[in-house]
Amino acid sequence: MKLLAIMTIFLASALISQELKIKANQFDADEKTGVSVFQGKVNIIKGNDELNATKVTVYTDIKHQPTKYIAEGDVSFNIETKKGALYQGIAGKVIYMPTIKEYHFFRDVHLKQIDEKKEIIGDEVVLKTIEGKAYARGATKEPVIMIFKMPEEKEEK
Repeated sequence: MKLLAIMTIFLASALISQELKIKANQFDADEKTGVSVFQGKVNIIKGNDELNATKVTVYTDIKHQPTKYIAEGDVSFNIETKKGALYQGIAGKVIYMPTIKEYHFFRDVHLKQIDEKKEIIGDEVVLKTIEGKAYARGATKEPVIMIFKMPEEKEEK
């Protein structure tokens, strides 16, 4: 019963702005610390954003509002920025901070901007969804790779 009450409060708080739906094989929560752990085929959907992972840890404040999400293990995602840019990709670990709407991707990051046909490959990438900005850093021995799809020029005869 206590678990149901915690989950209800957590999900109800998310409904104020937009519905947040979390599915997982296992759920554990600690009301005192504000930490909830979802494990096993975790799927999170909020609006047009979707995150999939093996494990997601959600940190909440005293008002049960999420302050940070940490996704680990086979992380895949679809993200829409405030300006409507569409991103999709994979990473080893993702940290999302909802108060500033910022994603931090780590380990073997492949981030594609679908509508602009751009791709970033690196070891650490930051996506600021309000400003629509991305930053990348390569691993110690690997550079950041940026791929652009260029329109082909037509030959004149």
